[in-house]
Amino acid sequence: MRRIGNSAIATVTVVALCSGVWLLRSAGSEQPPPQPAAAEGRPDPGEERLSAPALPPSPPTRIRIPSIRVNAPLMGLGLTPSGSLDVPPSREKNLAGWYEAGTTPGESGTAIVAGHVDNTEGPAVFYDLGALRKGSIIEVDRRDGGVAVFTVDAIEVYQATNFPDKKVYGAARRPELRVITCGGGYSRSTGYQGNVVVFAHLTGSR
Repeated sequence: MRRIGNSAIATVTVVALCSGVWLLRSAGSEQPPPQPAAAEGRPDPGEERLSAPALPPSPPTRIRIPSIRVNAPLMGLGLTPSGSLDVPPSREKNLAGWYEAGTTPGESGTAIVAGHVDNTEGPAVFYDLGALRKGSIIEVDRRDGGVAVFTVDAIEVYQATNFPDKKVYGAARRPELRVITCGGGYSRSTGYQGNVVVFAHLTGSR
């Protein structure tokens, strides 16, 4: 597997996640997914908490976020011809993906996981991602049989026109994880306006 790092991901990262077809078809009768509160925003980098020792590289197979009832298999994602991160098939609403040319969850660096907020049938795997809180636990099963345990540092929402690529995808010395879906408000003409991003770091393994 060729490792090319997160710098290869372009600004238009997860636009394909964000059409919001379900809300459009529901004619306004359904509520948009929860959005993170301002109090859950990213802490100052100087306040970063200690992390667990980094794990050796191993592809992830499943992600679990107990507080929002996520338990989903992971598939590998590449880049589209335009340079954006590809996405899981929209018909598979309980499927997430990870950027397989970058860092694997648990090793030193920034690992990227993305998934749909909804599909034509209704809420999808990361519909409740914006409801997470600091201190929530994320578990990632790995192909080597281990489990990487992450603690959420912050949950933020960004407009698509002002997405902070370096902040989200930039290199990290410790093992970190980003989990991304759509958010930032919803327009019936253009779909979701941005992305919800969860920032987490490795705090254990088993």
